[in-house]
Amino acid sequence: MAMATMRIMTSRMMNISPSSSSSSSSSSSPPLATQSLSAPPSSTNLPLRTIPGSYGWPLVGSIPDRLDYFWFQGPDTFFRSRMEKHGSTVFRTNIPPSFPFFVGVNPNVIAIVDCKSFTHLFDMEIVEKRDVLVGDFMPSVKFTGDTRVCAYLDTSEPKHAQIKNFATEILKRGSKVWVDELIGNLDKFLDTIESEISKNGSSTYLPHVQTFLFNFLSKSLIGADPAVDTDIANSGAFYLNLWLGLQLLPTVPLRIIQPLEEIFLHSYTYPFLLVSGGYQKLYNFIEQHGKEVVKRGQNDFGLSTSEAIHNLLFVLGFNAFGGFSIFLPSLFNTIASDKTGLQARLREEVRKISGSTTRLGFDSLKDMELVNSVVYETLRLNPPVQLQFARARKDFRLASHDSAFDVKKGELLCGYQPLAMRDGKVFDDPESFKADRFVGKGKELLDYLFWSNGPQTGTPSESNKQCAAKDYVTLSASLIVARMFQRYDSITGDSGNFTAVEKAK
Repeated sequence: MAMATMRIMTSRMMNISPSSSSSSSSSSSPPLATQSLSAPPSSTNLPLRTIPGSYGWPLVGSIPDRLDYFWFQGPDTFFRSRMEKHGSTVFRTNIPPSFPFFVGVNPNVIAIVDCKSFTHLFDMEIVEKRDVLVGDFMPSVKFTGDTRVCAYLDTSEPKHAQIKNFATEILKRGSKVWVDELIGNLDKFLDTIESEISKNGSSTYLPHVQTFLFNFLSKSLIGADPAVDTDIANSGAFYLNLWLGLQLLPTVPLRIIQPLEEIFLHSYTYPFLLVSGGYQKLYNFIEQHGKEVVKRGQNDFGLSTSEAIHNLLFVLGFNAFGGFSIFLPSLFNTIASDKTGLQARLREEVRKISGSTTRLGFDSLKDMELVNSVVYETLRLNPPVQLQFARARKDFRLASHDSAFDVKKGELLCGYQPLAMRDGKVFDDPESFKADRFVGKGKELLDYLFWSNGPQTGTPSESNKQCAAKDYVTLSASLIVARMFQRYDSITGDSGNFTAVEKAK
């Protein structure tokens, strides 16, 4: 089971690889007129079209789609082929899990794969987000202590504001130590990588990345040092991996030996009992060593002890640890495998602004346009969360670039983000990795970078579902890149491995 969980991480990491192209020009096509987060584009002047596609026969109609998604095509080809077949970026299809193994889970969705229509997923006046984190399927609440944590709450539910504001406060509190913990634990990670390369000629870095992330995030978000508990220090990341994996296995294509994957991994939900021991240890760790943060949830935001801890665990494990575990390997692979001279440009920018020894901080990043652009471009091509869901709160008219579609109340929208972020009407040469796409005037394109459940230019609040740590994620990733090029002249590797590092001269 541990291997299956690691496979989830690596399959997500390698699902879509950026092109080796690293052009110096940003998008030459004018972007769409900027739209407010709460005001999707108008459909007034667009021709009305019936949403193409079909769900097939009741019950059995979803089976061919399920096999295509998990087995014969994989998600990217699944969505691309249907977009091309229907000549539309909005269409009806089925998303697994589904009958016969998940009775009561409705696989019918309206798929959205372009930037313009994607913005409707963020408009909380016309859509709701209640229990649709991974579509109509929802992992058992036993995985979160019989608590519907913030990710499953709609903005109309009073508890959402309490918990979202609690999460925002956690980040503000953590900002006091965030940079120091990030840099300190990153340096330990890089020391380990250097040692392994010296001994073995290469280093498989994902396990070390997760140790680095678990220690850094525990101290920054929870205010608790894993070192105080030997079991948590040694196995905390492992417990989180298993907890994440068991929840997501029914929805994630691993592309391993078929039909064994369909029979054993996608045919049923796994019981919480299999990970309950590790989850309880993580709960106890936060309860005993994160008391200050837990009390803040109780006293300032009206949460019970269990509500505060289960939401903290979800933020730590699902949002932060899980998201970074997918994103950072994509970022490392992008840089380490580049053959276009990108590393020399990054090194020059970092050292021109901060030197090779200056202590880095978020302020150091303001003028590192290339560093920041590389982070944004990696997020564009490899968003950590590929699917975004929302359910129509009422009947409304959805607009794509060229058509309008009527959506009925209760219908489930499914945005496939990797394809939407390759929208050729917004991004020039959209399939290619362009290191400085978001430099200079290219920053206007941040309006259409949707990795965080909203545009990069949006502001997370209690009234929307945008990631509370949106800015912390991008700033932290940029700090990691900057620190690596303070420390090294070059980094060599491929997907999942570093094979050589040349220390700064």
